[in-house]
Amino acid sequence: MKKWRQCVALLAAAGTLVSQSPAAAETLPNLFPFLNSTGFLETYNMAGGPISLSGPFFQPLGANGRSCGTCHRPGQGWSLSSDEVKLRFELTLGKDPLFRTVDGSNCNEHVDTSTFSGRRKAYSLLLDRGLIRIELPVPNNAEFTVTSVENPYGCDSSSALSLYRRPIPSTNLRFQSAIMWDARESSPQTGTQKITYATNPTDLLADLAHQALDATSGHAQGSIPLTAAQQKEIVDFEMSLITAQAYDYQAGALNGGAVDGGPLYLAQHAMPNFFIGINDPLDGNPKNIPFTATIFELFDSWTHVASVPFDFFGQARTRRESIARGEAIFNSKAIDITGVAGLNDDLNTASIPGTCGTCHDSPAIGNHSLPIPLNIGVGDTDSPLDVSYLPVFTLQNKTTSETIRTTDPGRALITGAWKDIGRLKGPVLRGLSSRAPYFHNGSARNLGDVVDFYNTRFHIGFSSQEKQDLIAFLSAL
Repeated sequence: MKKWRQCVALLAAAGTLVSQSPAAAETLPNLFPFLNSTGFLETYNMAGGPISLSGPFFQPLGANGRSCGTCHRPGQGWSLSSDEVKLRFELTLGKDPLFRTVDGSNCNEHVDTSTFSGRRKAYSLLLDRGLIRIELPVPNNAEFTVTSVENPYGCDSSSALSLYRRPIPSTNLRFQSAIMWDARESSPQTGTQKITYATNPTDLLADLAHQALDATSGHAQGSIPLTAAQQKEIVDFEMSLITAQAYDYQAGALNGGAVDGGPLYLAQHAMPNFFIGINDPLDGNPKNIPFTATIFELFDSWTHVASVPFDFFGQARTRRESIARGEAIFNSKAIDITGVAGLNDDLNTASIPGTCGTCHDSPAIGNHSLPIPLNIGVGDTDSPLDVSYLPVFTLQNKTTSETIRTTDPGRALITGAWKDIGRLKGPVLRGLSSRAPYFHNGSARNLGDVVDFYNTRFHIGFSSQEKQDLIAFLSAL
């Protein structure tokens, strides 16, 4: 079964690589099915008609041949999967515009990309974990100093830190409460706006326009700023995209009939009802509507499936019931939330009773509806997941002399605040099957690793069946 899934993933990556080449086609059919290891993904174009592949989003507007579409691939949930990156490397001998030393290589200093083997070594984190190197300066007002940098790849400056992060999907953006993992494109410190209920979506549109400008000048090494018209066209394109898993190989169609998976339900029901602060569990809902832990009700009707047409050997019935059980686990499994910076410390509460929906609170979407960055331990040096491939930074508090070792200072590099070390935003939980690995640093290679992380970190006590069901549900999003 594992080898079969790997073959499917490889075929999916190959199909994605061929079908989204702007040279081969000017448009992508609306709701075009992109294969992944558990089924296929679809993107719905809110603007109507096919998805254009010829606008500025897909044009190389910088000096190195990259476009937004270089890192935001339709078949990879508008992000990157490491499987597709590996295939692209092999097919282009590591010369695709993705592979540029400005940020695609582990370091941009003292690297040799003149040979195939040299390129494989230089881009190893991109190949293995789908990571892009982000260089951020330590703020002048920082409440800490960087006392040491242990980076096995070089790039060990203590004034401008090299961090390694996954590209955030450029779809389902209407549901975002902050732009970028560290919300740097939604922060007054960078000349952008915090996203709020009162100012949304004007703030979101302005932040995305600023992000497009920054990405072109940085990732694409553009020397000529985007025009206002180009920025607007990129933002309008991104805002038109709604993406979700639409089909499961065993369960069948995830939308239509009695279930509400797929992108159409998101576009027609979840999006019109969404607002910043919706269903916030900590009294942050501007409409004062009480929080409900029932975040997803997409597959309720599959709780007990009596019969399924063409159900060979009962596989569809079994898979559907597993997905429904996983949805119930997401909504109701008790989690004792402890040691989470941004929750326990800010609320001065050692233990908070919660569920998955405490942090992934937006109904049918699964991201946090308010811009509240958290540190759940993914980037900690003692994370339950393997983070040995990442650099380690030692930060020292200027007032107390306390030290923290972390693989990513997170939002602290934007605000300069000691309390923000390691804090990052969570992602939208739709289209997960197409964009492994997971978390900001790619430390979870698959959804099984994600579930194991939470199980270990919060001592949840999932049974083997509960893990299997939760993975089936997350795969169906």
